[in-house]
Amino acid sequence: MKRPDFMALALEEAAAAAGRGEVPVGAVIANGGTVIAKAGNRTRELSDPTAHAEMLAIREACRKLASERLTGHDLYVTLEPCAMCAGAISFARLRRLYFGAADEKGGGVINGVRFFASPTCHHTPDIYPGMGESDAALILKDFFREKRNGG
Repeated sequence: MKRPDFMALALEEAAAAAGRGEVPVGAVIANGGTVIAKAGNRTRELSDPTAHAEMLAIREACRKLASERLTGHDLYVTLEPCAMCAGAISFARLRRLYFGAADEKGGGVINGVRFFASPTCHHTPDIYPGMGESDAALILKDFFREKRNGG
C-alpha cells in the first residue's frame, strides 16, 4: 500500500481555505501512514484569530486521541508556522514539523522569533522546511494577487 502524500493533502486543505476566502494554509497531522487530523485556516469563518490550520489540526488530533500530547506524530503545513502555532507544536510534543513556504513576515520557526531556539522552549520537533515550497508559495501568491485585483 502506498503511503499518502501528506503535503499534497495539506495543499488540498489550503486550496479549500482559499475557496472559503481564508488565507490558504493547510495542515495535516499524521502517524506512520495514517492521517490523524487535517484542517485549513478558518479565522474569518469562526471569527477566531487562533483558528490557524495548525491549531485546528492539533485540536482535532488531541480530541481524537484523548490526549494533550501528540508524541510520535508529524505535522505537515503549507506555510511556516507563526509563533503562536510554534508554541502549540511544542506543547503538543509533535515529533516532526514539515512546512512548505517560509514566512518572512509572520513566521516563528526559521524567521521572526525562532520560537524553537528560545531557551524557554520545552520541546523542539525535528524541522524540515521547504517541502512542497513552490506549490505552497504559488497558492499564497495567487490568493493575494486575486485579493489585490478585487477578487
